[in-house]
Amino acid sequence: MHFQLAEAVEVLTRTPATLNTMLRGLPQGWVRATEGPETWSLFDVIGHLIHGELTDWMPRLHIILEQGESRPFDPFDRFAQFENSNGKTLEQLLDEFSALRSVNVTNLKRLGLTPEQFTVKGTHPALGTVTLGQLLATWVVHDLTHIVQISRVMAKRYGDDVGPWRAYLSVLNR
Repeated sequence: MHFQLAEAVEVLTRTPATLNTMLRGLPQGWVRATEGPETWSLFDVIGHLIHGELTDWMPRLHIILEQGESRPFDPFDRFAQFENSNGKTLEQLLDEFSALRSVNVTNLKRLGLTPEQFTVKGTHPALGTVTLGQLLATWVVHDLTHIVQISRVMAKRYGDDVGPWRAYLSVLNR
């Protein structure tokens, strides 16, 4: 296993600042751009990350540590952000995400998890048996996935404007 908690924390800690730098203050054309019907805007992605901070990573971590496989995780609502973010600005969402992530990373560090605990099993409602290490690794990769998604959505906004350079811009072809 390549997972290292200290390395994971380094990425988890940086995600809010990365997103803040990329997104804060952008005009609505950027904030609300999508890749097409039934895809997410930058605004939607940040709302989704907030919902994960509230209901996914740390709650599931505690279920694994306290109840193991005997209690499946609560299902995660991948679309809760559409209601929960309603009426907020992107700046409010970025601030909320940053505050929640700070608390979660602080609480994660306080647990003093050992590599042996990474093998403790839990039950995902759709995937079945998972380990604590897999959950933590997924948290990091989930962040990185959404950073890539945000970059892709932003790039595609100018996809028709780059002319023949499109052939060299792989992000536009995904």
